[in-house]
Amino acid sequence: MQYDFEWDPEKARLNRSQHAVSFEQGATVFMDPRALSLYDDEHSATEDRWITLGIAAGGMLLVVHHTFTEIDVSTVKIRIFSCRKATTNEISRYGE
Repeated sequence: MQYDFEWDPEKARLNRSQHAVSFEQGATVFMDPRALSLYDDEHSATEDRWITLGIAAGGMLLVVHHTFTEIDVSTVKIRIFSCRKATTNEISRYGE
C-alpha cells in the first residue's frame, strides 16, 4: 500500500509548537503493523475522520487525527490535521 500524505503547513507549524510533534513524525505511524485506527464519529459531520494510535519512527507512541481516502487499489491519501504523544490511557489501550 502506498500512502500519500498532505497537511496544511500552518496547522503543522502550530501542532509542532503545541505538542512538540511534527506531522512528518505522525505520518510514520502508518508503517506500524500494530497501529489501531478508529472511526471518529464525533468529528465526522462533514467528512470521514479517523484517529490512529501507533508507534512512530523513533519509537514514540503517537495519536494522529486524519482523513483516509482511497485513490485506487494500491494508493491511499491521508490528510493529517493533528498529532500528539499518546496519554497513559492510550498507551494502555495500545498494549492490549
